[in-house]
Amino acid sequence: MLASALIDPVQFNDSDTLGIDSRRNQDRLLNGEVLLQTRSHSLWGGAVTTQIYLPIDRSLAWQQITDYPRWVQYFPDMTRSEVLSVSSSRQDKRLYQVARKAFFLFAAQVEIYLKVFETAQTTWQQIQFQLEQGSFNDFSATLKLHDFYQGTLLTYSVQATPMIPIPTQFIQEAIKLDLPNNMRQMRRVLCQLPA
Repeated sequence: MLASALIDPVQFNDSDTLGIDSRRNQDRLLNGEVLLQTRSHSLWGGAVTTQIYLPIDRSLAWQQITDYPRWVQYFPDMTRSEVLSVSSSRQDKRLYQVARKAFFLFAAQVEIYLKVFETAQTTWQQIQFQLEQGSFNDFSATLKLHDFYQGTLLTYSVQATPMIPIPTQFIQEAIKLDLPNNMRQMRRVLCQLPA
C-alpha cells in the first residue's frame, strides 16, 4: 500500500503533538507502507519525496547505504554504481551510476556522475547528491536517516529533468509505479528481509 502524505521527522517522536494524519502516517510507516509525495519540477522533469521505515539501527542503515556499489541491489534498474574518488576528509565522493529503464513505449539508458556529500549528526545522517554531468539537465537528491521508534526513518527526495523530453505527468506516473517497489527492495536488502 502507498500513502501520499509525509511526516515531519522533527515532530514524529512526540505523538501527542501530531495531527491525526501524522499519527496515521506513523502507523502506516511502522506497518511497512511507503509514503510518497510527487510534484512537478520544470516542464520535462519531476520531483518526489518518499519515506520508509527500516526496522534496523540508524548506524547499521548508514553503513550499508554509504556502500554505494551495493546500490545495484537496492534499485533493480541500476546496472552500475561505482565510487570514482574519495576526498581526503572522506566526506565527499564522486560516483558514477548507470540505469536502464523502460518508459511506456520506449527504453532508455541513463548515466550520471554525482558529487556526494555525507553529513553525520547526533540524531540524523544525510547524503546529498549533486549532478556533475550525465543524462540529465538537472539532478539533485537528498537521503536522510532519522531515529524512529526502534529503527530508522529513511527520507529520500529527488528532483530531476532528463535530457530526453518526457512530459512531467509521465515521469510522475513512472515514479508512482516504480519508486515504492524500489524502496521496498532497498528495505529488504538493508534489513535482510525475505522477498
